[in-house]
Amino acid sequence: MSIYASRPWLARYRSGTPSDITPEHDSLLAAFEASVQRNPTAPAIRYFDGTLTYEELDRRSRALAAGLVARGFAPGDRLALYLQNNPAFVVGLLAAWRAGGSAVMVNPMNKHRELTYLLQDSGASALLCLDELYEAVAADVLAKEETAVRTVVTCSALDDQGRNDPRLFPEPIRRRLDGPVDLVALVEEHAGADPGRPLPKADELAMLTYTSGTTGNPKGAMSSHGNVAFNAQTYRDWIGLGADDVILGVAPLFHITGLIGHIGAALLVGCPLVLAHRFEPNVVMDAIREHRPTFTVGSITVFISLSGVEGSTREDWASFRAVYSGGAPIAPAVTEQFEAKTGLYIHNIYGLTETNSPSHAVPLGSRAPVDPTSGALSVGVPTFNTVVRILAEDGSEAPVGEVGELATSGPQVVAGYWNRPEATAESLPGGELRTGDVGFMDEQGWFYIVDRKKDMINAAGYKVWPREVEDVLYGHPAVKEVAVVGVPDPYRGETVKAYVSVKPGASVTEAELIEFAKAQMAAYKYPRSIEFLDELPKTVTGKILRRELRERAKEGSG
Repeated sequence: MSIYASRPWLARYRSGTPSDITPEHDSLLAAFEASVQRNPTAPAIRYFDGTLTYEELDRRSRALAAGLVARGFAPGDRLALYLQNNPAFVVGLLAAWRAGGSAVMVNPMNKHRELTYLLQDSGASALLCLDELYEAVAADVLAKEETAVRTVVTCSALDDQGRNDPRLFPEPIRRRLDGPVDLVALVEEHAGADPGRPLPKADELAMLTYTSGTTGNPKGAMSSHGNVAFNAQTYRDWIGLGADDVILGVAPLFHITGLIGHIGAALLVGCPLVLAHRFEPNVVMDAIREHRPTFTVGSITVFISLSGVEGSTREDWASFRAVYSGGAPIAPAVTEQFEAKTGLYIHNIYGLTETNSPSHAVPLGSRAPVDPTSGALSVGVPTFNTVVRILAEDGSEAPVGEVGELATSGPQVVAGYWNRPEATAESLPGGELRTGDVGFMDEQGWFYIVDRKKDMINAAGYKVWPREVEDVLYGHPAVKEVAVVGVPDPYRGETVKAYVSVKPGASVTEAELIEFAKAQMAAYKYPRSIEFLDELPKTVTGKILRRELRERAKEGSG
């Protein structure tokens, strides 16, 4: 038996923690229904000064599902969710499943080009979006009639609360829109109705969550209901979550961390999920003080921001019993500084979109070791039912302590990518995920990520594919050649930098190019700095050498 198959990391598990778990439900929808039955009047979502109970969330999601079905939503159809961290997101997710379909995750920062691509690629027939996003982006996209969307439902971030915090809503206006149906009106129209569709099976599609992976165009990772239910239970059992807990939703809900670590965990255990529209440090700190959460998981930049809120004290954090962070590398010094300020140790967690959030985590109560050679903080050990191998360049298993690509197998790994059989075969041979992340396992079973095989840029937990940024910059008439790389950043972990050569006789400034990209891309994607070169370094065949540019940036010459 190989060293990895023997799972030496099990010795690191908390006392009493099983090596494997059996999912109690085939789907998160079934788990949610069980939570409704256990305690229908328990709070499900706390949103500023508003509260939705499990019973209300159940009724609302059934009504929306019935409304979608009445408008032609058929089994197997897809509902795109273009929202912030609003209660409507959870309602829409449950409704898509109740209607016999699946959900498509759309980043609320996506602009016209990005939204068009996701709607076209997913083939979504319905869209649930914020009114402000409909006005700013979706209306123009849908007017071109280049997607399969037939039904559009809009909602307001002001729904389900009355505080209208001016830090988030300086002009609290409920928009009146021509064309889409309002979510509140649709739910009222179908109050008490039920679409009558059966509960989904474990192997049926639950959602498409887009990731760039190994190619420039984002690919829809196909999360099954079994994937989602399994890793929601992983959070529950790894951390010991129960109905008395309160989960703080700091990760974006469209992101796999928010989907599983916030929505999935909360609905499974039947506890409240605290939402605050979008991340604004002072607003979230006030939510912590008001709702006293006990658990959260988010990117390290979230915790850096929150610990730096003026006037925050250890007492503000006293309700938490577990804090986890993933999505971007964490420096050991950051965890030490956070603990000194709050009294809380940040447990590392690691996973990908394709693993439905965690494949590795630091056991609760343990401290992640630091690799003495690289200084890297361990990302933890593989979670329940999971085997992770380190593969050498030739595909053989690397010995303990040697660096190679992480390859993950387990019930949380997706079956493939939406309509991408070649990408599926490449990244998931035999169902084992080739992560593209490079690291090693030590003799104790701890795993470390030391580099990435791909050119993907990881900016504060958001993944950016350089080619997409390059394609936008190439659209500027002055640009001759462009290469985009990730460069170290003390706050975001990594940030986006572009190297550009300009066409003869043309002229453009750094500020102009940044604004050009910013207008067409989500905020986390556009380059934060641009350096102009007469010629970009290339191979003899003319391929631009990103590797040399990354080294140039590290050396500080750019």
